[in-house]
Amino acid sequence: MQILLAQPRGFCAGVVRAIDIVEKALDRYQAPVYVRHEIVHNRHVVDRLRGKGAVFVEDLSEIPAGSVTIFSAHGVARSVQEEAKLRQLPTLDATCPLVTKVHVQGRRYAKGGRDLVLVGHAGHAEVVGTMGQIDAPIHLVSTVEDVEGLPIDPDKPIAYITQTTLSVDDTRSIIAALHARFSDVEGPDVSEICYATQNRQTAVRALARTSDLLIVVGARNSSNSSRLREIGDEMGVPSYLVDDGDGVDPAWLEGVSTVGLTAGASAPDELVQSVIAALGRIRPVEVRTLDGVEEKVEFSLPPELRHPVATPESVE
Repeated sequence: MQILLAQPRGFCAGVVRAIDIVEKALDRYQAPVYVRHEIVHNRHVVDRLRGKGAVFVEDLSEIPAGSVTIFSAHGVARSVQEEAKLRQLPTLDATCPLVTKVHVQGRRYAKGGRDLVLVGHAGHAEVVGTMGQIDAPIHLVSTVEDVEGLPIDPDKPIAYITQTTLSVDDTRSIIAALHARFSDVEGPDVSEICYATQNRQTAVRALARTSDLLIVVGARNSSNSSRLREIGDEMGVPSYLVDDGDGVDPAWLEGVSTVGLTAGASAPDELVQSVIAALGRIRPVEVRTLDGVEEKVEFSLPPELRHPVATPESVE
């Protein structure tokens, strides 16, 4: 059985940065450090960091006074930032720079007097954070049908921003619906939304064209991982989302000669390897990586963490 690996797959630069922030904070400040919300949506990553001394909470009230506090890659509302200041919690912001870019765009559009539309999924951590970062009313839409129901005059100037982990095709359709309904629309091109989301979705389309079965490694609550599985389904390929190799069902492989394998942006490569191992226990496998984009994007750490911790030896 042949296993085809998507290129790219797995960690993006925003996820790498967020995990680095937690690990370097543990090195610099010692355990425990507190993280509001899962740093990224992956149980294995969270459990590994928890084992090193990170404590994950959903509310700042759970954090002892004076404790180092990290905001997750998804971003937080300004009210959370202000509460941390009031409680005098030393904070590190692991918000993905591309999510921060969305916040900046939204504030600029709102300041220009445009009604603001956010394309995203209600309740997702990134959407909650974005809506709380902009001091203006925001209309949330998830589908083309939602656009038709917007309570905005068609002649009023509007602008849109988007959640970074959406299906690129769905987002493109919603943007087209906004342009069809409203006469004055501003917003970023789909190509500006998130390089990692686009690259992984493009790669999974290429993978699905040559696979009998698609397996996506990622968490159930990972929006970008779920989109990858949905793309496979849309292309007519049986597609499954698994946490790791333990999620592989041998029954999926009946009549299958080629398995396409990819991973969401918050899934580490060792989980991909665990799926390969699980498939190899069912049937002999040959693994090949498809051609694709090689990502070289890197995001800098917060200033507080850019320099190594001084040791007695380095001081002498």
